[in-house]
Amino acid sequence: MDKKEAKEILKKYNQGTCSPEEKEWVESWYLQIVGNSKQEGVSDLDMPSLQKDIWHQIVASRPIEKSKKKIYIRIAAAASLFIAIGLSFYFFQQNATDVSLDKNRIISQIQPGGNKAMLTLSNGTKINLADLEDGASVKEQGLRISKRSNGELIYEVVGENNSTKGNTIETPIGGQYQVVLPDGTKVWLNASSALEYPLNFSGNERRVVLRGEGYFEVKSDKTKPFRVVSGNQIIEVLGTKFNVNTYKDESSRKTTLLEGSVRVSANGINKLLKPGEQAKVIDDNIEVDKVDPDQVVAWYRGDFAFEGAELQTIMREISRWYNVDVVYQGDIANVKFGGSISRSKDIREVLHVLSLTQGVNFKLEGRRVTVML
Repeated sequence: MDKKEAKEILKKYNQGTCSPEEKEWVESWYLQIVGNSKQEGVSDLDMPSLQKDIWHQIVASRPIEKSKKKIYIRIAAAASLFIAIGLSFYFFQQNATDVSLDKNRIISQIQPGGNKAMLTLSNGTKINLADLEDGASVKEQGLRISKRSNGELIYEVVGENNSTKGNTIETPIGGQYQVVLPDGTKVWLNASSALEYPLNFSGNERRVVLRGEGYFEVKSDKTKPFRVVSGNQIIEVLGTKFNVNTYKDESSRKTTLLEGSVRVSANGINKLLKPGEQAKVIDDNIEVDKVDPDQVVAWYRGDFAFEGAELQTIMREISRWYNVDVVYQGDIANVKFGGSISRSKDIREVLHVLSLTQGVNFKLEGRRVTVML
């Protein structure tokens, strides 16, 4: 393919008029670029900085719905950005590698997760929220608990509330849910997660217990700090936005700050975070690093995001969301990817995107995914 033909395909891609084969070729090239820190022909460029610019361009170019939870993929903007900064030479000199998912080996269809959760009331009664009609509500200790159609549970004070008891909301593998607590704090729970919280934030603090992963937008109250307890760590805030990932199969417990400030405490160590920083509790230590918050919270906006992520990390996310088992064939320890895709896609589409780069293939049998390098 010559330079003129490649330019024409990119033009059609940006206009949304290219064929499925042309679209796959462009996205395959893009994923190969961002998945590697060094590529032939661009060794003199600052790839880490370049990849960060590309990621922000993708996020900025994807329109957000009113719910602010869905963001649509527009890799086209990333391709345009590459050309604008002079990488077209590399693009036209490279042959796109066609590494695709073997569709003949896919024998089942696995749908993505959705709004599913179990609510446990203070008296022990369990309510499957998937079975509760939209708009329905229950009363609990002076509170009205209402279910919205968008997978949201809202607590409203409608009477005297002096309860010392609490509720628990728990999402299964392949589930997610949002809850608005009695103080107005909003919490989004990822798959296989749980949140325990009191019906009345009495005393001098607002304390909840998290298992799994949750994104928090804490209602400001300077007289009552908000504390998230997870294992042996405590995250303390006054009013802010942050994400907490405490899955047991991850190598560390991570707290990522988007706005405001938080204090992370564990094993007698305290760290104060600034926006854009992430605290990792590893063994008896807390490490603080700069990260891209947009990637960390992509899940609550409806996306998988894996800029520079290791394959095993990606597959753990896929396993939790699609409720599949993952096994590996070959040495995949150093395989990393770059890009994003909607969590609303069928698992075959997600695996296909991943298979477009790095020489990785997938075999899907029932609820078992075999990763082959």
